[in-house]
Amino acid sequence: MRLSFHGADRGVTGSCHMVECAGKRILIDCGLYQGGRELDEENSQPFGFDPTSIDYVLLTHAHLDHCGRLPLLHKKGFHGEIITTAPSRELARLVLLDAAHLQEEDARYRARIAARRGSTDQRIAPLYSVLDALNSFEHFGRTAVYDEQIEVAADVRATFINAGHILGSASIYLQLTEGSQQSTVLFSGDLGNYGGPLLCDPTKPPTVANVVMETTYGDRLHKPLGPSVEEFYDAVTDTFRRGGNVVVPTFALERAQELLYFISQGISRGRLMKSTQVFVDSPMAISATEIMQRHLEGLQPEIATLIREGHDPFHFPGLHFTRESAESVALNKIQTGAIIMAGSGMCTGGRVRQHLKHNLWRPESSIIFVGYAANGTLARRIIDGAKEINLFGEKIAVRARIYTINGFSAHADQAELLAWQKQTGAKRTFLVHGEEESMRSFATHLGNTQIDLPEPNQVFEPLE
Repeated sequence: MRLSFHGADRGVTGSCHMVECAGKRILIDCGLYQGGRELDEENSQPFGFDPTSIDYVLLTHAHLDHCGRLPLLHKKGFHGEIITTAPSRELARLVLLDAAHLQEEDARYRARIAARRGSTDQRIAPLYSVLDALNSFEHFGRTAVYDEQIEVAADVRATFINAGHILGSASIYLQLTEGSQQSTVLFSGDLGNYGGPLLCDPTKPPTVANVVMETTYGDRLHKPLGPSVEEFYDAVTDTFRRGGNVVVPTFALERAQELLYFISQGISRGRLMKSTQVFVDSPMAISATEIMQRHLEGLQPEIATLIREGHDPFHFPGLHFTRESAESVALNKIQTGAIIMAGSGMCTGGRVRQHLKHNLWRPESSIIFVGYAANGTLARRIIDGAKEINLFGEKIAVRARIYTINGFSAHADQAELLAWQKQTGAKRTFLVHGEEESMRSFATHLGNTQIDLPEPNQVFEPLE
């Protein structure tokens, strides 16, 4: 019986962990590294295990840094079964097709640049193709239901528990038996914060021997949600008064829907003008909103009731969904009075980069960051005070007003993470999915538990 770590080890992205038990090899997540070009290159490096040897993947949720290497796993020979919740299955399809499309576009762009420089290098290729993504969906098998035990294989039982992070997200509780040895391991996945307007709170975790937990915000507390919403309203109002636009780099899953809900509330309460024009310039966010409306079991009861009764909590006058690329380009002509929500949240790709190009240099405009930005990402460079950035081969001055409002985070903060870990009663705690400084800060607050900060590809024997 072994536990090994192959992603998000002393880093925030690329979650991938392995359990070996009773002759089976089981991955918990297989995510993409996100950040600078060096992380792009890390995605193409060997996994640290033989993909053909993996029997199962248990997927905690559909964010790219947890599911984004599944098509690559298939491409490298994986023939096993992927098990996840019904919403995560739908959302993963959406996310992986979008990622594959962006990678194909990026490969074509780099090939054009290389050709202009006289290079004859034919090795420029996407990490995986749209076809690879489509083929990987054939591996999705059984559907997990919250709190219902699944016999993954003989002597390996899994229970998916609501993590409250995004729709369908789960912590995964494993009960393992190998000969006379028995152990329990709980993988937190990404934990949501409590008291959000849309999703149910995370479920109380079971008591376990070993816990593998995220530490994204292990070194800080979030601003309260109420004041964060008011800060957002104030930022929008001030920007429109200055004659500019608001660009919100948006995570398509959960964050986009939550912002639409708060904008709707702001208009109905008079905090925002009824004439406010909002453009959701993200085909993935539009589709994710439709998926959310089909899966009411993970939503707060009052939100689910509104949807059942035909009242769309995400819709209001002035809301526009722009699926087509031509519609997205047309937004560049708008000089003032628009809230433009576009992906990606870390500005690593997607349509938001075009909107930054047209608004970042304008002092009258604002960029509002409402989520986590990993080291090396364009979002983090802007947040950290860059005076100039490169976009599409062009230097763009940063003159827009920059706001960072972290009260909207879909991640639990330090206090919530500590409370969750304490409830597990774990004898041993493995800290992952966080910057090393955050992990070490979080570790100082933990009580009676053995603490490990795994290195990439490090192997452990779990405690019984």
